[in-house]
Amino acid sequence: MPRIELLQTAQSKSQAQDHLSNIESAFGMIPNMFRAVAHSPSALKSMWSSFGALGEGTIDPKLGEQIAVAIANINSCEYCLAAHTALGRKAGASMAEMESAQQGNSTDPRTAAILSFACSIVKNRGQVATHEIDRLRQLHVSDELIVEVVAHVALNTFTNYINLVFEVPIDFPRVQLRK
Repeated sequence: MPRIELLQTAQSKSQAQDHLSNIESAFGMIPNMFRAVAHSPSALKSMWSSFGALGEGTIDPKLGEQIAVAIANINSCEYCLAAHTALGRKAGASMAEMESAQQGNSTDPRTAAILSFACSIVKNRGQVATHEIDRLRQLHVSDELIVEVVAHVALNTFTNYINLVFEVPIDFPRVQLRK
């Protein structure tokens, strides 16, 4: 049982209704997470705008979803793990790639380094070592992409916390957390 009412579009404040309509157009439904966040039009706008802005960045959708599942697994957010696994599959990742990403791994050295860096940001609360950034640069990861990894981590941490705090019911196919 969620700790907050999951709003329908008609129940939300007028400032949230346009965002919810856009979300419904994008997903074909309004995922429960957005229905929980709709209590605050400002938070909903921030979240949806951030997804849109980062979607236009240098991180491709597949890698963005791999980062998201790694962060969700660290934060034990079953909602985001389920949602981003489904979205990763839609973006072309195999189930094996998503399972590997969930543990911060990849068979591709560049992706593995990016995922390791994203996981380090979460585990170390942003206090990463210089050698971690140097490793990314050795693999020709641009500073633009490094900044976007930090932004993805921040956005996914926000969504993880929303789902954990409010115990938002999962409305995507479940995925098992990994240790």
